[in-house]
Amino acid sequence: MSWLPRQHFLVIMTLSLLGIIITAPRLVPKDEFATSNQPIFVRPDRSLITLGIIAFCSMMCEGSMFDWSNVYFLKVVHPPKALLGLGLTAFMSTMASGRFLGDALTTRWGMKTILQFSGLFTAAGLLTAVCFPYVPTATIGFMLVGAGVSSVVPLVYSAAGRSKILSPGVAIAAVSTFGYTGFLFGPVFIGFIAQVYNLRVSLAFIALLALAVIYLATKLRELDSDKK
Repeated sequence: MSWLPRQHFLVIMTLSLLGIIITAPRLVPKDEFATSNQPIFVRPDRSLITLGIIAFCSMMCEGSMFDWSNVYFLKVVHPPKALLGLGLTAFMSTMASGRFLGDALTTRWGMKTILQFSGLFTAAGLLTAVCFPYVPTATIGFMLVGAGVSSVVPLVYSAAGRSKILSPGVAIAAVSTFGYTGFLFGPVFIGFIAQVYNLRVSLAFIALLALAVIYLATKLRELDSDKK
């Protein structure tokens, strides 16, 4: 059975409204750390800017996978028609799994280590798919990318929420602005580079952003307060 787009949107809208109705009474009415005279728009401090750039780089990789993984398989990997969606499925499966495992791994190894490994997995996965554009290797590469990006955003939001300069809400909003800018800009940038060169060059460049996550994580301080 196939659904029309309007049926799909109607189901999603219904589920979203149901979630809002169920959770709304449980929302915190006021940020206990906020002060009444604190400005809404403020310039983030250096640590928040670094967290924001990490979010930007990771979500740029994530957005590129969402929009271009199927195209990469179609144009570069050339799998059988039945396997055209394998790349996106591989990416999504490990990204979802990583979100469930991220807290336990962070508690054991520390936030900085997990961020560094996240960047490493993302870069390794992208370069694997670029250097070996075949169905098995590209699938493994996209799985590594999913594992790599899975924990970055939750971790940087958590770190931003512990800011000593700004209230949690303002700090997280500042970092998320960086992140979603990358999420929206990434697919467009991939398309531009692909038009000038090709998709393999585009993904190779995105891999550089993943390597930047490793470097930036080493510059952050006070990230391992949750490590046991």
